[in-house]
Amino acid sequence: MAASLLFIRSRISLVLPFSPMPNFIAFNSTISNLTFSTACASPPKRIGTHNGTFHCDEALGCFMIGLTSKFHGAQIIRTRNLQVLDTLDAVLDVGGVYDPRTDRFDHHQKGFDEILGNGFTTKLSSAGLVYKHYGIEIIAKAIQLDEGHPDVHSLFSAVYRNFVEAVDAIDNGINQYETNQPPRYVNNTTLSSRISRLNLNWYEADQSPEKEDQAFQHAMNLAGSEFMDCIHFHAKSWLPARSVVMECLATRKNIDSSGEIMLLTMSCPWKLHIFELEVEMKIDPVLKYVIYQDERNNKWRVQAVAVSPDKFESRKALPSHWRGLTDDHLSQVTGISGCVFVHSSGFIGGNKTYEGRSSLNH
Repeated sequence: MAASLLFIRSRISLVLPFSPMPNFIAFNSTISNLTFSTACASPPKRIGTHNGTFHCDEALGCFMIGLTSKFHGAQIIRTRNLQVLDTLDAVLDVGGVYDPRTDRFDHHQKGFDEILGNGFTTKLSSAGLVYKHYGIEIIAKAIQLDEGHPDVHSLFSAVYRNFVEAVDAIDNGINQYETNQPPRYVNNTTLSSRISRLNLNWYEADQSPEKEDQAFQHAMNLAGSEFMDCIHFHAKSWLPARSVVMECLATRKNIDSSGEIMLLTMSCPWKLHIFELEVEMKIDPVLKYVIYQDERNNKWRVQAVAVSPDKFESRKALPSHWRGLTDDHLSQVTGISGCVFVHSSGFIGGNKTYEGRSSLNH
């Protein structure tokens, strides 16, 4: 972040009359060196969140709200003291109040059921609440466009879907899948899991508030860095690729009259877009195969489209008697010259030429 975020641990002296203002600890957003300063004549705005064990949602929420014009350079005050929280300019993940008019963004209170809307139904955490009310501003600044620009709103939805929503769901205990079966493997590599591991370990001798604040700063940096990476990826890669895929879908019947085969005219990430664009463009029948050139060796590929973004199963895999074969043997079996391979699962195959690749999907 451009400016330092300032942390202060709340103490009783903060709410007692005539008590001296304590020193605050200033953390640079990219280094952990500490400096000590006294309060200035015009103090920055103050953002509250709870102390103790932290989670991904308030770490991300504090980072995001600090990107806004309103809270640029704000102090982060970590406390559960309601008297202190009432004096602050914004409060995240504590206090039992959701009121965007006063920048109160808690989600733990009884009856809370706020969602982002626009097709998203996941209950929001403090991160999602900040994003709901400040996400457009944050993205517009990051990509240097006006808040009303269509690309800003496309990215707002994409970044929520691909980053913030998972933070909301995990913090609210919402399962990714509707199933009673145990997972087949453990996944502790999510951002929420990695943030959790930044909390002080039980065996560490130093459990001081200052040490805890350092750990929270580290958590904010990690969450914030990945959040900004997500915005930049979607702005620089995802959005331009979406335009390419949209054009290729629009002309797919020039490649094959069935409309089930698409030629990707430019190498770009296409899998993220197929499913959304099929709905948006009312594609019927849905796509079965994508043909593209491998720029590494100029050979051609045909790839079967998956049944959904999170599944390995293909809508229509390549024929089973082709799978696992290569080169001349594959050409003999298929009757198509120039074959290179078909994957053992049938989700992808290769040929030396575009003509041969086009034949593999028939």
